[in-house]
Amino acid sequence: MITIDAHAKLNLTLEVLGKRDDGYHDVASIMQTLDLADTLTIQPADSLNLACSLPGLSGPGNLAFRAAELLRTETGIECGADIHIEKRIPVAAGLGGGSADAAATLVGLNRLWGLELSNDRLRHIGGKLGSDVPFLVEGGTATALGRGERVRRLPTPSLPWIVVAVADANLPDKTAAMYRSLTPDNFTRGALTFKLEARILHHDGDVPPQLLFNTFDTVARTVIPDVDRCWNDMYAAGAREIHVSGSGPAIYAAVQRKEIATTVQLVMERIKGWRSLVTRAWPNPDAA
Repeated sequence: MITIDAHAKLNLTLEVLGKRDDGYHDVASIMQTLDLADTLTIQPADSLNLACSLPGLSGPGNLAFRAAELLRTETGIECGADIHIEKRIPVAAGLGGGSADAAATLVGLNRLWGLELSNDRLRHIGGKLGSDVPFLVEGGTATALGRGERVRRLPTPSLPWIVVAVADANLPDKTAAMYRSLTPDNFTRGALTFKLEARILHHDGDVPPQLLFNTFDTVARTVIPDVDRCWNDMYAAGAREIHVSGSGPAIYAAVQRKEIATTVQLVMERIKGWRSLVTRAWPNPDAA
């Protein structure tokens, strides 16, 4: 039996550079995994089966199940597995939960089935499942380019505590709808992403809050009313430098001290009624 954590992610930057001929968008993003994680338990079986602690996510419709099927197709192997996912990452929130589970499935089955595939090969396979999956095969910190499939690993920066709050998108096919809401005025050249990348590489992992950026910050607040309300509540609770993760509806703020992060989280959850949590970067270079 194999047990593996599937870590959530944040976009420290997310710039959309333009729309491609294939209908996707080119992006420049610095991505960071968090200690918030789902846990996958994988063991041998005669067939492929997937169960989830959220019953609506069990079965073949789960991206992790599709990852297992794709891995069998790509390698020609006919092994089975029982996969169980204990969900902790909020669903469809912009935190990469489904992609993290798919990436962890590829990594776990690679071990269970003795395939000995390299991480590069797993990233290539993962790119067929979703734009975030290649990064999440290893996680940590990285610059993601193209659709997200071109991953350039970075040292883990020194990040403060992070408060995350999740608004209700109530928007069918949320990610596609958010990208359709972009106009050419929202496109950038990736300058902030490359500036933060250089900062992480050459300034001991320092991440100035003013370099955090997401193209969807304004768009999400316009398209998803709950994001705007959640954002205003987080600001009133004392958070600053608030940003969307992915295309939302989760928002986050970097906070220097744990006690401040905890206070903001308690106000958001107990007084304002938003699902919220306090987390840190994973791996955490400041951990003992």
